[in-house]
Amino acid sequence: MHPSHKLVWIPSLIILTALVAVFLWTFNSSPRVLAEPVLVPGPDSSGGWRIGEPITYETLTVFPVLSSQEAYTADFATLDAALASGDAIVAEQGEYMRRSRNGAEPAVMSSGGAQVNQLVLVNRGKKPLLLLAGEVVSGGKQDRIIGKDRIIPIGAQPLPLDVFCVEHSRWTNGGNTFAAAKTMVHPTVREQAAVDQDQNKVWAAVRGDVVGSAAGVGSGGGTVAGADAAARERAQMSSNLEVTDPQISRQQLSRVMASAAPTEGYRSIYQSAAVGPSVENFALEVERRINRATSGLKGEHVVGVIVAFGGEVAWSDIFASSQLFEAYWPKLLRSYAVEALTRPATREKVSFDDARDFLRPATGHVREETEPGVYRWQERSQGRETEIQLTALDIQPPLTLHWLKVLRTN
Repeated sequence: MHPSHKLVWIPSLIILTALVAVFLWTFNSSPRVLAEPVLVPGPDSSGGWRIGEPITYETLTVFPVLSSQEAYTADFATLDAALASGDAIVAEQGEYMRRSRNGAEPAVMSSGGAQVNQLVLVNRGKKPLLLLAGEVVSGGKQDRIIGKDRIIPIGAQPLPLDVFCVEHSRWTNGGNTFAAAKTMVHPTVREQAAVDQDQNKVWAAVRGDVVGSAAGVGSGGGTVAGADAAARERAQMSSNLEVTDPQISRQQLSRVMASAAPTEGYRSIYQSAAVGPSVENFALEVERRINRATSGLKGEHVVGVIVAFGGEVAWSDIFASSQLFEAYWPKLLRSYAVEALTRPATREKVSFDDARDFLRPATGHVREETEPGVYRWQERSQGRETEIQLTALDIQPPLTLHWLKVLRTN
């Protein structure tokens, strides 16, 4: 090689090597959100959903669900926002809102006694009101949770609202109306309301008598109730994995609920010195990791999550828009944190294929409820999997606002 050519070739090689190194460093250090270019069909989206790379902290794994399409959902109000602004009022059964003849603001009028499993709701705002099963409303005689996903139209008459009590044997002489709790019950409790719709099972789940299975355990539908030595032994024999005690025991939950002030109820889980800091610190760390992993998105938005506890994909909440998802995300995240901390756990991890399989539509028995021109509620069950879809009918084409899927604990 001619000496002058050698002088040109060596610097060029050095520059090329440096460029390759920079490229590889950038690729490996930047957040890689998309696991692979595979679309999972959404309920009414031609483009479908894309599953992001999993974010794991201790025994909780969260897969972001991404969409390049953004449905317009600003015309719907959430329950928390409507209660906070006064656009929605929730009162004990027998309390209803009525405008006086001179057009004054509505006043609460008594017309009967309170009922544990029914409240009255009035939407006096200018937007349809979205309710999700498991949302907590605080006040009245005791805190309650919404029993089913539904939409309350603009101008609807005061209507009975099916709810579940989360405070067994507590019935106070508090006020008649409710405020936004900004809280969602954890999935094991939420399942009993949304799917089983059974008050006794809701109470049992709050006490910790019904808990999710340990990762990879109970594929036949069994549960690991509590964290006692016998349950751990059965789980280990079944899975050949080390099963550890939950960080928050059912006894701790029971003590917190039993000692809660009458006006706090379920929220005491988050506010107590014994449990609250663990839940909040756990949630903040998961949130930090998810924010970091999704900060580099271009042309796509996070519209939901798939959630796994240990080695078991168990839950999914997906919305029509990132706006709706962001409105619910803080309380959903904390509900997942409570669930993760109260389940017996293994260190088994889930795969991307597990998450993708979980999003496949259920094909079993279908139940449906419809309010013409307002919403359609559909439930599909297949084995341990139950899928619930809430669709708004007052817009064209109809729009699925919320899609929920759960792996049943029993």
